[in-house]
Amino acid sequence: MNKRLAVVTGVVAAALALPAFAMLQAGATAPDFTATASQAGKNFTFSLKDALKKGPVVVYFYPAAYTGGCDLEAHTFATQKDKFDAAGATIIGVSADSIQRLNSFSSDPDFCAGKFSVASDPDGKIAAEYGLKLIPPQPGLKDVRGQTITHGFIPRTTFVIGKDGKIVSALSSDEDHIKPDQHVTKALAMVQQMQAGKSP
Repeated sequence: MNKRLAVVTGVVAAALALPAFAMLQAGATAPDFTATASQAGKNFTFSLKDALKKGPVVVYFYPAAYTGGCDLEAHTFATQKDKFDAAGATIIGVSADSIQRLNSFSSDPDFCAGKFSVASDPDGKIAAEYGLKLIPPQPGLKDVRGQTITHGFIPRTTFVIGKDGKIVSALSSDEDHIKPDQHVTKALAMVQQMQAGKSP
């Protein structure tokens, strides 16, 4: 791991050690939202309500594009996308990154690879509805490309939402101590159970 990546990973990990506040839990109704999103570098308006008409939705919040754990998580979602499709589930990533950063990240073959959408929540308003606190920007922090990160971080948290709009599972790196790629494997197992008609 190079020095810059180690610094970025360390600062993000330290920032995310701060506790989330009143994170929504399983059984709660998922707040509806629309957001400017990107898939394969193209902007569109994502609507949770519309996505739920097709089946369950995995809404995963992450700190920042082009940082160690977030890159791993996006890459893992991309490589497992066919399995989520088979389970009838939609994936949407949400961060405070600008849509310009997300256009690049969403099309990057090493990360999202154009396979799923990522939405911009620059003020943390969507995150707040899910009980997640936007952590203020870290002065001088740079991403793995050497670009300064000017936005705040949303704690790494994944919500699996059933077609009825209820949260089936809430996974938090802070509270559950799970690694970025484990968010993917656990969310996939959940939607596969739902498809099989089994209770999570």
